[in-house]
Formats: sequence, C-alpha cells, structure tokens
Amino acid sequence: MGRQSVGAVHSALCCCLVLSLQLLSQLPRVDSALRYRVAEEGPSDVRIGNVAADLGLSTSGIGTGDVTFALESGAEYFKIDNVTGELTTNSRRIDREKLPQCQMIFDENECFLDFEVSVIGPLQSWVDLFEGRVVVTDINDNTPSFPSPVLTLSVEENRPIGTLYLLPTATDRDFGRNGIDRYELVQDGRDGSQSSRRPASVQVGGNGGDRRRALEVGLVPGGRSSVFELQVADTPDGQKQPQLIVKGPLDREARDSYELMLRVRDGGSPPRSSQALLRVSITDVNDNNPRFERTVYEAEMAENTPPGTPVLQVRASDRDVGVNGQVEYVFGAATESVRRLLRLDEATGWLSVLHRIDREEVSQLRFTVTARDRGQPARSDRASVVLGVRDENDNVPVVEIRKIGRIPVRDGAAMVPENVLVDTPVALVQVSDRDQGENGAVTCTVVGDVPFTLKPAGETALAPPPASEDAFERNRKKFFLHTSALLDYEATRDYSVTIVAVDSGSPSLSSNSTLMVRVVDVNDHAPVFAQNLVEVHFAENNSPGERVVTVVATDADSGKNAEIAYSLDPSVNGAFYVDADNGDIRASGTLDREQRERYEFRVIARDKGSPSLQGSTTVVVQITDRNDNSPKFVQEVFTFYVKENLLANSPVGMVTVTDADEGENAELSLFVEEDEEEGSVDRGSRRPERFSIENNTGTIFSAASFDRERRSSYTFRVRAVDAGDPPRSSTATVSLFVTDENDNAPSVTAPTNESYTLLPPASGARTVVRTVSAADGDAGSNADLRFSLVGGNPFHLFEIGSSSGVITLAEPLERRHRGLHRLVVRVNDSGVPSLCTTALVHIFINESLTNATLVDAQVARSLAVPLSLDIAGDPDSERALGKQRLSVAIGVLAGAAAVILVILLVVTARHCSPQGKNGYEAGKKEPEEDFFSSQPPPAPRAGRPGPQAPPGQARRRHQQRQRGQG
Repeated sequence: MGRQSVGAVHSALCCCLVLSLQLLSQLPRVDSALRYRVAEEGPSDVRIGNVAADLGLSTSGIGTGDVTFALESGAEYFKIDNVTGELTTNSRRIDREKLPQCQMIFDENECFLDFEVSVIGPLQSWVDLFEGRVVVTDINDNTPSFPSPVLTLSVEENRPIGTLYLLPTATDRDFGRNGIDRYELVQDGRDGSQSSRRPASVQVGGNGGDRRRALEVGLVPGGRSSVFELQVADTPDGQKQPQLIVKGPLDREARDSYELMLRVRDGGSPPRSSQALLRVSITDVNDNNPRFERTVYEAEMAENTPPGTPVLQVRASDRDVGVNGQVEYVFGAATESVRRLLRLDEATGWLSVLHRIDREEVSQLRFTVTARDRGQPARSDRASVVLGVRDENDNVPVVEIRKIGRIPVRDGAAMVPENVLVDTPVALVQVSDRDQGENGAVTCTVVGDVPFTLKPAGETALAPPPASEDAFERNRKKFFLHTSALLDYEATRDYSVTIVAVDSGSPSLSSNSTLMVRVVDVNDHAPVFAQNLVEVHFAENNSPGERVVTVVATDADSGKNAEIAYSLDPSVNGAFYVDADNGDIRASGTLDREQRERYEFRVIARDKGSPSLQGSTTVVVQITDRNDNSPKFVQEVFTFYVKENLLANSPVGMVTVTDADEGENAELSLFVEEDEEEGSVDRGSRRPERFSIENNTGTIFSAASFDRERRSSYTFRVRAVDAGDPPRSSTATVSLFVTDENDNAPSVTAPTNESYTLLPPASGARTVVRTVSAADGDAGSNADLRFSLVGGNPFHLFEIGSSSGVITLAEPLERRHRGLHRLVVRVNDSGVPSLCTTALVHIFINESLTNATLVDAQVARSLAVPLSLDIAGDPDSERALGKQRLSVAIGVLAGAAAVILVILLVVTARHCSPQGKNGYEAGKKEPEEDFFSSQPPPAPRAGRPGPQAPPGQARRRHQQRQRGQG
C-alpha cells in the first residue's frame, strides 16, 4: 500500500480517535484502585464486582461493544465479562490457608489476590490498564488443635486458692471469628459418674478486660468442683491463654494427680472443636519464673546463609536453684516455616540456620521463644524474635509479554491490524526482579530497527507493599509496547521484536524475550459523500412521507466493505427518516414553519465491513412559508385618550399587529374602517375620513382637531390585510376618548348687568339679596366655578357664597346706605390656568320704587362708570354728615379757627379735586352734574374700561319692568 493509502488510513482513523476521546475523558485517573472481597472455598461464577461501575465509567459505550474489558492477570482464579465488566470467580477454588502470600499472617492482616484489567477503546484507539485487589476472607474450614493429645501440668501442693497456671494453647489456621473462641474442661470419671459428665465453657471477649466464666472440676456429691476452675485471658499479642485456677486445697498425699479433658472450640458456624487430655500432677513448690534479658530480640541475616550458621542467642535467667533454676528454650508461637528454617538450642538459646533461606520467599521471620525452668510446676517467660533477611543479587530479571486489549498474542505472535495509529499499544510487557533495592532495579529496552518502542504503563493503582513484604511486587514494572510508525501490510507483514531487561546489581544480571508482530489487513476505506453540506428548501404543510431529498455515498472498497446502509443521527428527533438502502430522506409528519423553520442533522453512511467504517454529511432543510396565518393584533380593543384642541394630523395612538408568516405573507396593509355618522342626511355621499393610519408603524392620525364639547368619544375599526395569495385579514376595535381642556370661560346667565334688585332698608343680616348663576362649557375641575366680590362693597354690607353664588346681607342697613349699590362679581373656574368672567349686580336700597326712571338712569350711568370706582348708597347723606362733623370740630377748636380753617380749606380742595378720577365716588357729588339727575350720562373718555349701554337702553328696560310689575 503506497503513501496515498497510508494517508487515507490516517485521516479516517483520526475521526475514530476523536469519537473515542469522549469515552476516554470519562475514565478515572490511573491511580484509581479496584478493591473487592470474596470468601475462600467458594464455587465458580461468584460475582465479585463490576469494574465498569467501580471505575466510574458512564453508560455511554458500555454494553455496546465500543468499550471492552480484558483480564490481563489473575485469570488463575478470576474471569471478567469483556462487555459489561462483571468480575467473577472461575472454576478453581481459592484456599486461603494454602496461598503462599497468606502463610505469614497471624493477626487481622488481609490476605489478597491481585489482578489486572485493561479498558479498551473503539478499534483499540486507546487502552488503559488498572490493577485491582481481591481480599480473600476466611471461612471456618480448619479445626483448632492442641500441640499434643496429652497435656501435662504440675501443680504445687498447698498453693493458695486463686493460683493461676498457664495451660498449653491450641492453634487454628483460621483467624478472626473463625479462630479460637472458647476453651472447655470436661472432668474425668473419677470425679463423678460418667453420666453426670458435662462441659463448662469459657468465652473471652477482646475489649481488653478479662471476661471469665469458671469451669469447675473435681465434682462433689452436689455436682460442683471443689479443686479447679478454668478461665481464659487475652494476651498482649492478641492470643487467648487458658489458665487453670486452684479453687480448693491440694493435698499431694491424699491425691497426687488429676486427669481432665480440655476442649477447644472456634467461633465459626458451625463451630469446630478438638480436645486433649490434661494431666495435672501435684508437686512441690517452684516459685520463680525465668526472665529474658529483653522482651524483643532483633537481628538480620543474609539470604542463602549455609545451614548451621548461628544467627542469634536468646538468654533468660531463673533465680531458683537446682532443677527449678535450670532453664530450657523452646519455640512459642511459631509457624511451620519458622520451625523448618531455624533451629533453637534448648540448653543455650542459640538460634541457627536449619535450611537455606530465600529472601524472595521469606523476607522476615517473626516468632516467640519460651524459656521455662524444670521446676514442678515449670515456670516460663516469653520473648519475641524478629529476624530480617538481607537480599543478595541471585535472581535474573523476568520479561513477560502478554496481550493487551483487543490485540491477541498467540504462540508468541501479536496480531496487529494495519490501521492502528502511531503510538498504539499492541502488547503488555512486564519485567520484574525478585531481588531487593538496586539488585531489583530493572531497565528495559527494545533492540533492533523496528517501528516499536516501550512506554511506561503508568503508576500502579495499588500502593507499593511495605519493605517487609514481597519485594518482587515492588520491583515489578509494566510497559506498553507502542507502535512508533504507521504499519503497512503491503510493505512489511512480520516484525521480530526483542526486549532486553538488565538489573542494577553488581554484577548485573539480564534476560530477554522476543515477540513476533504480524500485521493484519483491514477494511480501511470509509464511505464518502459527494458534498459535506446538502441544503434543500421544503414547503410547510406537506403530506407525511413526502420525499425531501436523496443523498448518495460511495465506498472505494468492494464486496461487503462497499455495501452501504444509511441512517440519521438522533438529533433529528423523528422529524425525518431515511431509506437505509437508497438514501431517500422523507418527512415523518406535517411540518410547520411557524414552529420550526430550519432543521440540521447528519446522515451517516456505514459500510458492512468488519470493523465497519462510516462517513457522514450534514443536511440542512429550510422550511419555506405558506400563507396559513392571519394577521393578529396584540389586543382586540385598543383604547386611547387624546386632548381636545389637538392639532390636525397629530398622532392619537398606535396599534400593533403581527403575522406569524414571513415574506409577502407577512407584509401587512392597515386600513381605518369608520362607522357612518348618526343623522347623516345624504347616505350616498362620501364623507371625509376623520382618521388615517400609517402602515409601517401602525400610528393613527387625526384629520381634524377635537372639541370635547361637541363630541367626547370615537369608535372605529382597524383592518390588517397581508399580501399573501389569497390574502388574510383581521380587525381590531379602536376606542378614542377626548379629554377636556380648559378652553371655555364661565358665562353668567343671571342677573344681567342692566338689571337691579330692590332691597328694603329694614332687611336684616343674612337676608338673601340675589343669586348669581353661571355656566361653563368645560367638564370636571375646568367647570367647577367659584364666586367672589371684587368691587363695589366699600361698607362690606354684602357677602357672596363662593360655590353657590348667593349674595346675602352681612350688616344691618343705615340711613347712609340708601341708594344704588353696584357689586362687581367675578366668576372663576378651577382649570389650570383658570378662566374668569365679571358680572355687575345692582341693588337699590329703598322702601319702594317710586321713581323707576331715576333708578334706570342711575343703572345706565353705572354701566359707564369704571369698575375701579365704588357706587354705594346716597351721596347727599354723606355730605350732610360731613357738615355736622365740621361744625362740631369748629366749636371744639374755636381757639385755633384760623389755622384749622386753612387746613380744612387745603384738605377740602384736595378731596374735592376732579383730577385723575372719572365716575362716581361714594360720599361725593360730581362738580358738573348731579348723579341722580335725569340727564343722560356723558360718554366715557377714550381708553377708560367698563361696561357701556347704548342710548335709550336704560329707559326701555325701565318701561319693561313697569309692564312686568303691572
């Protein structure tokens, strides 16, 4: 295959790599640990856990075969479902007690089996390796047992009651709840009848305190023992120590021995038990225990030390003498491995090598040594011994090549497809050295000119074991054998890859392994569309199943690899479907542009090769519009308020209308439809339009100004018509209300300026004199009227109601008040700004109307007098009163007549001067003519304000009043 084909393979597989990166991003970090638990001795197919779920992988790709799982190690006991990631046991049973790594476990340390699992992406575009650990839990499959079927114990006579004697402990290969749970004593036949033999048990908890229940031995006729009882105590190292307690007096001369049955039970379900004969001999007193020099002895020895080499001496001393002070050494809590590898001299306490020790099998030995004297009974002490085994470079590195992911390795050959990307892992290489430290540090390289290289497989997911455990696990390294260049089946079909591993010991040791890589031909051409983007316009309101467009893809392969099946991606949401054979895309239902006007989705063409390849193109369907929606006003009724006196062609409101269609179907024309006016004379004639509307904005304009006093509201319709074929339309009602402006001044309807009212002098205060009536063409506050007196009331005789306009008498009348009074009344509305009008109210104070002509003349003259001058009462009465006052003043001031006369002359001259005045003034008579004379009044001077009456008008009004009174 040439460079062009290699480039095509690289381009196609890059697409697959992008897709698989989405799944790869969901994988947890490589330091995620898989930990499970399983009971030993279980059957096959026991579920342990689900790797996919525990790694936190999302459901996408899981169960479809795109992401698979493979068990790279641990297949001796486990198996995994490569699709779901379910981890189960296989047919080989797990015996915890026979596992080498669990032989040195004495306490609650866990026994476990490690495994490796690989997660493989599509087309093995990526591989990730994870390590896991399955803790093997213990079941009760071992029976506890004593060191010997016959146990002996020497007890001194005359020991105090409550004296304790340590009994030999039993061992159980199980631990935890399945370990030793209780001890029981069964008395022999000489202590009573065999029919009455029954055990008494002691169970000890592990909370630090001794929980004791006594077993009574040596029955008395009442059934209770009078000699011994049993109790169990927890030792500091976690073991249960049975103890025999002296309960009653011991007399060696009466009885020198007792035989009891000591039974041990574990805590399993069901429990297991065994028993031994306990022979108790009564001896003389030995009251000192041996004592070790140290409680813990530590030493180190090299592995492969020859047998017989001394390692460590333990020493204990006893203050007794004779046989009671003679100390012998024996193993205490020690495994079979310790007893097999080491020898303990009973007399000297020397520990020596019995068999060669391999550090790779045993890195440390822990056990206890018991020192006991030869007294009767023997006394003992216990010391712990820790022996470390030092490493020697005696192991060559081990190179193991295994499959990884979907690339199989058979008979030393890996089958690698030619389309794998550069840097693709094709095999797992594991190198290890059972030595420790520098002796176990291994480097690994690929030799030869081959397109492969080694890369670390990542840090292990499990924490490295402590130094005291198997160093083989710590020195194990894993590498992926990656491709360093593209593979071409047509160029090279086989590669021989040699991997060399060298440790760092002195001298160094090395080893190598060879892997044959065979390149496999694959389906490496994907279907291709002629266009990457297909755009099509499709009308709405179509029939279901109507064809939208046909897409066609081609494949350069042949046979099954060139057979193409078409499909749509899920984003189409069922709006379209495609014929898998010919690529016809059809609409599933009726499309509505107003709901969605554009669809974009991918069409996928997948060949039938293995593995299948695919190509895709994007289809854009633009839904074109049909006129299937009428215009719609945002409101059915629009209400606007405008001020009266608005200028013609001013905007009075705006309507909003929309059309869900587009283009010409949404181009709207607006019309005003006015109702015929009521009372129209000529219904056939066309009246001018009162309103118009602007198409672009929907603004309504008035053709003329408004006068609220003539018409306060208008109602008409606005019609919207689109430009579709056929057109659609709709209407809305417009209600227009004209608001008032203060454009009308008040008008006085009564009384008229020429009229007068006769008021008798005897009228009292609060007498209603006259009511001023006024009207205003405006409305609201603009028509709220207020009345006030602004002139002609110098004596404050009259008052007017501010809202009613009723004029009443405020003060009693006097002689001087008789005559004609002219009141100036101003009427204001409450508008802003306020408008007003002025009215004249004439009141003639007298007992009767004897000379109406004279009163009419005075009223006519009043209309010509400026409003700034007051007309109020009889001027002669005021003048007489002035003379009387002058006479009194002269009589009082006779001594200063000359001076006062001059002052009076000056004052009188200034008071009576006519300059700057024109009209009637209260208490003063005009110099030229008499106000009450029947002569007609002179014409007012030019420029002087005030109401005027035409000649003869007063006379005619007087005549009319006389006729009315008659």
